[in-house]
Amino acid sequence: MRLSSLAVLAIVPAALSAPLSRRALPTPVSGATARTYLSKLVVAVDSNSPAYARTKFKTWDIISGTCDTREIVLKRDGTNVVTNSACTATSGTWLSPYDNVATTLASDLDIDHLVPLKEAWISGARDWTAARREAFANDLTRPQLVAVTDNLHQLKEDIDVANWLPPQRSYVCIYVRAWVTVKHHYSLTIDSAEKTALTSLLANC
Repeated sequence: MRLSSLAVLAIVPAALSAPLSRRALPTPVSGATARTYLSKLVVAVDSNSPAYARTKFKTWDIISGTCDTREIVLKRDGTNVVTNSACTATSGTWLSPYDNVATTLASDLDIDHLVPLKEAWISGARDWTAARREAFANDLTRPQLVAVTDNLHQLKEDIDVANWLPPQRSYVCIYVRAWVTVKHHYSLTIDSAEKTALTSLLANC
């Protein structure tokens, strides 16, 4: 959903007077460890053969009771989140770490795959089993899923770190450390432009 005038009105007034804390994704590895991981990642040309299809990655899984992956992330990343019997968030406060935008509407948030599904596909997931792709798409253990402003998520789409970074500059180091953490855990490749960008960015982390 694109940011509308109604969504703008939903920006939390309290956030204007007192900063909200980011209750976001699992902590990625340190900068030093990320640099070590980066040196171990295989550099290869991306391949989209066979062609990527979103349906190759099943989401969202039921994690507990009636709560699926999206709902778990919304509860994790929000403050004072209230859910109904279907585990749908009916109220709460969220601060999108990518752009530092606050909202009280869960519908204004998308769950971003930090390493996008298509990026995973072209860097190795095309050779995985369906079960492994499903596990990747619903991974709550690695720093891979985060609740962010929906229109910003739509702008990012499937772009990698060589061509897109969070506009909130203070979050960039966390983002690239998380990127390398996920790629290393899943033995995904990186292309040459990605390697150059990550090398430069991690030098300052």
